Amino acid sequence: MRSRIEPDRQLTTRMAVTMFLLGLVYVAFIAALIVLLESVVLVVVIAAGLLAAQYWYSDRIALYAMHGRLVTAEEQPHLHGVIDRLCATADMPKPRVAVSDTDLPNAFATGRNADHAVVCVTTGLQRRLTAEELEGVLAHELSHVAHRDVAVITIASFLGVIAGLVVRFAFYSQLFGGRNRDQNTAVALVAVMAVSALVHALSFLLIRALSRYRELAADRAGAMLTAKPSALTKVSGDIARIPTQDLRTAQAFNAFFFTPALGPGTAVANLFSTHPSLERRLEALAEISAELGEPGSRTP
Repeated sequence: MRSRIEPDRQLTTRMAVTMFLLGLVYVAFIAALIVLLESVVLVVVIAAGLLAAQYWYSDRIALYAMHGRLVTAEEQPHLHGVIDRLCATADMPKPRVAVSDTDLPNAFATGRNADHAVVCVTTGLQRRLTAEELEGVLAHELSHVAHRDVAVITIASFLGVIAGLVVRFAFYSQLFGGRNRDQNTAVALVAVMAVSALVHALSFLLIRALSRYRELAADRAGAMLTAKPSALTKVSGDIARIPTQDLRTAQAFNAFFFTPALGPGTAVANLFSTHPSLERRLEALAEISAELGEPGSRTP
């Protein structure tokens, strides 16, 4: 049986192009560091080890950071029941199920592939949504797993961390030892900072562009899977009423969330968001509703 979550060719192409461009950027970055610095090989090896750990243990790291815990069908029968039905409909392996005890109404999927995936929902989400709305959010998260974009966004996001580690190591090695602090050293440090700033900016833009499109792709796939309205409007509206401290805690995981942990922001902030605007998502969902012959709403 073929999965009902069809591959999104545009998403696959965008992921391939993003990873290729990021690869070029970081090869150039490492080449520049080799020219400018000493002991860069050690830093690269350490960074590669951290990336491998992030890739293989991304599910555990995300659950630990969000205080999530795996739950059994006996503990969460309704949640497991919804995921069981969706996975049967989509003809895909059932991921592990987790719950995060926070009032932030959200959900995320993580894991390097479908066989090692975890779908986590918060208690705040479960309290606020109806059964139909929860099904829509979970279908969205399962679409991320089926599209295999979770692993790609994990790797892409972590490359920025590598750049930061390399630059920090270089700065402190120059500050406290290694070379004499002469004019050449100062020039090398300025060059490293300039290169790292450029690398970070390029990485930031590429990742944001990919992340916004993958959310639209998951919205579409999830809506097609359930043939029901999405919970996007309600969940996004509730985000604005969550305490600021809870939002700050969760913002590092925005790229993985169903909806970003952001309160009302400026146009510039929305431009650099990991998610498309609420208006753009509602417009896309209205188009899907029309395809399915369902009445679509264009207002939050």
